[in-house]
Amino acid sequence: MASGASGADALLFDLGRVVIDIDFNMAFTKWAEYARCDRAVIARRFSHDEAYKRHERGEIDVDQYFTSLRLALGVEISNAQLLDGWNAIHIGEMPGIAPLLAKVARRFPLYAFSNSNRTHELYWSTRFAGLLRHFRQIYVSSTIGLRKPDAEAYNYVVKAIGTSAERVVFFDDVLENVDGARVCGLQAFQVKSAADIANVVARLVLW
Repeated sequence: MASGASGADALLFDLGRVVIDIDFNMAFTKWAEYARCDRAVIARRFSHDEAYKRHERGEIDVDQYFTSLRLALGVEISNAQLLDGWNAIHIGEMPGIAPLLAKVARRFPLYAFSNSNRTHELYWSTRFAGLLRHFRQIYVSSTIGLRKPDAEAYNYVVKAIGTSAERVVFFDDVLENVDGARVCGLQAFQVKSAADIANVVARLVLW
């Protein structure tokens, strides 16, 4: 792969809270309304438990996950109601990300790697299709059967991109994922905004 700049051959982005703004409170609010209970109860009972992780690795389908989620939340609401809240977490584009992606895509190959599930992928791939067109490939944990921060996940994605780990610049909002990527040799940065990404790129690239 030809080098796009002095410090990188490819830029790799997490999606949630880096490209797409998400807020699980939106789900908690909807589920509480359907269950006629306090939203705080739902928020307290929800967790990224083993069923959640298995769902993100594609090991169980959405119906199986929702069965587990219903038990964890202690509510009797339908799969359709769970799905309504499940997709409601996607609240829009991260501010400033669209013009930034358009700019950097002229200089670099862009890729994305998301811990996500098939149901969410079907939703965000349609709703944010215009934004996501900047990525040459989006690697989804439920498709590849691997999720961040496991080393196997980063190694898989780097191999698929076709360059060495040290030539990939990775952006994620979760420090655990950033640390995992660094262990695998990627140039990894925790970011909270498009401005953070722009600052990193400016340090690495001669614009």
